[in-house]
Amino acid sequence: MPSPRGAPTRVDIEAGLHAEGLTPHSWSHGAAFSYGRHVHGDHKVLVCVSGSIVFHTDAGDVALGPGDRMELPSGVGHAATVGGDGVECVEAYRRESDRDAR
Repeated sequence: MPSPRGAPTRVDIEAGLHAEGLTPHSWSHGAAFSYGRHVHGDHKVLVCVSGSIVFHTDAGDVALGPGDRMELPSGVGHAATVGGDGVECVEAYRRESDRDAR
């Protein structure tokens, strides 16, 4: 069931990712927390549940708010900064070998 503001709930998001064959997990951080630049070996699928976060990539910044989804291919360098109200996200990883099998 969608939240009163219209954005999907954490349960909705997790169910949707499960339906895609992914194994989601949730995480959160407080206001202004920063993640240093890093890469992942697998394709990352991330959906913002509440709050906000900005991902910094070589291609530019990607701002996410409630209900926004970002897919980040493996090997793409990125950093992130959490917004002023903190953030809760659900993410899952798609192994590149799984992606190629489709």
